[in-house]
Amino acid sequence: MRCVLTDEQLLKLLHDDVPFGDLTTELLLASEKPIQISFAARQDMTVCCVEETTRLFELCGAKSERFVSSGQLAKKGTVLLTATGQTDALFAVWKATQILVEWASGVASATRALVDAAGSVPVACTRKQTPGTKVLSVKAVKAGGGVIHRLGLSESILLFAEHRQFLDETPEAILQRLKTQAPEHRRVVEVHDLDDAKRWASAGAEVLQMDKFSLENVRACSAFCRENQLPVILAAAGGVNVKNAADYVAAGAGLLVTSAPYHAEPKDVQVTFTEVK
Repeated sequence: MRCVLTDEQLLKLLHDDVPFGDLTTELLLASEKPIQISFAARQDMTVCCVEETTRLFELCGAKSERFVSSGQLAKKGTVLLTATGQTDALFAVWKATQILVEWASGVASATRALVDAAGSVPVACTRKQTPGTKVLSVKAVKAGGGVIHRLGLSESILLFAEHRQFLDETPEAILQRLKTQAPEHRRVVEVHDLDDAKRWASAGAEVLQMDKFSLENVRACSAFCRENQLPVILAAAGGVNVKNAADYVAAGAGLLVTSAPYHAEPKDVQVTFTEVK
């Protein structure tokens, strides 16, 4: 996968951690001495953001080598990357990049677990990323095999009850207006109970986002749509996680919408420094 942060953003990441130099390293170690740093997986993980890491080492004058790419599974003990350069540069970049790989690999690994649990049904992660992390979160989700539910409000239609309360039109009229004005976009409607779901499915919604639906109600809605030959995708949302993903798929969900990977524990990366002879 490509590096999604610009050189300027990478250097800003470094500046946030080392704004005035690395005091401990400056006081104790010879800055010009060539050394090597290596990153290795302490546990099985789906790797993410190794491209950003090697690039930041290069921006600080080091020579880097990457052995895996974002999206690949790394078994415990796998060396992810190495960099060779001056002591002061490697120590400066060390923690910012270790944290980046650990956090992003946690999100990617959690996404991969959900994708595996869902089987053939896509897993779509929401736009509820931690503020300021969207670019990296999107990369991590993709690295884990997921897709993005919505990047923002500009590129997709999602009709909420909060919209509908201000519209004095039938469901059919609302959906027709959306189809006329935005024919290239799917008309997605969020619903909160079974009657609401049946009403909007019958009116012509292409996707029903079923917010916090029980498995029983997902099954009932799926049966209703089959019986009435309604070609609507049922998207289970709200509370979907790795423990219940397969159950929602079995109940009839054709898409799983979740924010769960964004709250995953970071993975553990072992960092080792060695002298260059």
